[in-house]
Amino acid sequence: MEHGSGRGVSHLCRNRVAPRRVAMLSMHTSPLDQPGTGDAGGMNVYVLQVASRLAEAGVDVEIFTRATSSELPDCVMAAPGVTVRHIPAGPYEGLLKQDLPGQLCAFTAGVLRAEAARPPGYYDLLHTHYWLSGHVGWLAKDRWGVPLVHTAHTLAKVKNELLAEGDTPEPLSRVVGEEQVVEEADRLVVNTPSEAEDLIVKYAADPSKISVVPPGVDLTRFTPGDGTATRRALGLPADARVIAFVGRIQPLKAPDLLLHAAAVLARQDPHLAERTHIVYVGGLSGTGLDRPGELHDLAIRLGLARRVHFLPPRSGQALVDVYRAADLVCVPSFNETFGLVALEAQACGTPVVAAAVGGLPVAVHDGVSGILVKSHSAQDWGHVLGRLLGEDGLRGLLADGARPHAEKYSWSRTAAGLLATYRETLYDRADEMLRASRARQARRV
Repeated sequence: MEHGSGRGVSHLCRNRVAPRRVAMLSMHTSPLDQPGTGDAGGMNVYVLQVASRLAEAGVDVEIFTRATSSELPDCVMAAPGVTVRHIPAGPYEGLLKQDLPGQLCAFTAGVLRAEAARPPGYYDLLHTHYWLSGHVGWLAKDRWGVPLVHTAHTLAKVKNELLAEGDTPEPLSRVVGEEQVVEEADRLVVNTPSEAEDLIVKYAADPSKISVVPPGVDLTRFTPGDGTATRRALGLPADARVIAFVGRIQPLKAPDLLLHAAAVLARQDPHLAERTHIVYVGGLSGTGLDRPGELHDLAIRLGLARRVHFLPPRSGQALVDVYRAADLVCVPSFNETFGLVALEAQACGTPVVAAAVGGLPVAVHDGVSGILVKSHSAQDWGHVLGRLLGEDGLRGLLADGARPHAEKYSWSRTAAGLLATYRETLYDRADEMLRASRARQARRV
């Protein structure tokens, strides 16, 4: 098969069977990085989890990401059937996400060279994550003759409409870049219907190209359990009321809102406030890197420092223990495409208080598994937190609804949804090729 001929997809599509091999592109962050620091977050979890589940279903997945250290091996087997390939593109260290557009050519060259070493037609489909990877996939799909599926994860126009005070807006170059990827992709995968609406209204996306596939949660890892040992390890009093924030420390995530809400609670109910502790789990990211001591300083100014605890990012059982130790997990972000932290917490039986933005109204069942707050007012958040921390019965009802709600979302279901999308995309591509072939034949006649 010649590169770019497109014949590689036809044999897959007669009965809408699944692809054999998928190339995933995640240029700006590796799925092997620790979520909660730098640019690593829910997208990292998403890419690795869906790749692993796709591999379990018989699809080999190769993930291309930018190498950030000279000590990284060229390839890492992340899971059976899942390979992570590190592509040199620019300096290994010191590049911020906003610097990466200047390395698109280098990264694209590395991806194309890796594919060129394979037999023709090796990959059946491209799935890109975030707009930077979408641009690389845009070029690669024409070279390889395969369809391009794209997941944005976040959208610049949406973020810019919901900026935290003093935060830096996304540049026009990203907005234009996203518009181009939306136009060129064969299929757009989104987490929720509201994200689909954003693409249609704000980016003029073709509705027929959009597939809604919700993310999931590892229901075998994130389970209810006793968090007493974690509380003891943190030095928390036995009768403490514990609020947890898990994620990157940056203005978009609004971590400071919890401190201001706690100050409101201190005025409304001093006794309850004295028992309330806030645990932050995460590292500095984005514009938060410019304000490294801001949260600590704010806690001191508000007289809360003794009851605020800062932990580095955690994974595995250590993260599960934090969710179990908390009475509430808060997601006060100005925007979340979905909010995997909310699902993880609920899977552990912990109710969630979240801002009613983006995909969080899907991730949290308001009044059943948690509470959605329709503002970023410290007064509103203080009132909601005070009520939930003070009413054990209400909090218990939400805890009872948390796990059943989370069980509606699993990575296996996400992978099944992606497989269905891949099949439809391949079928559409084969059908398009067949129509084009017939048109050429008709012109010859």
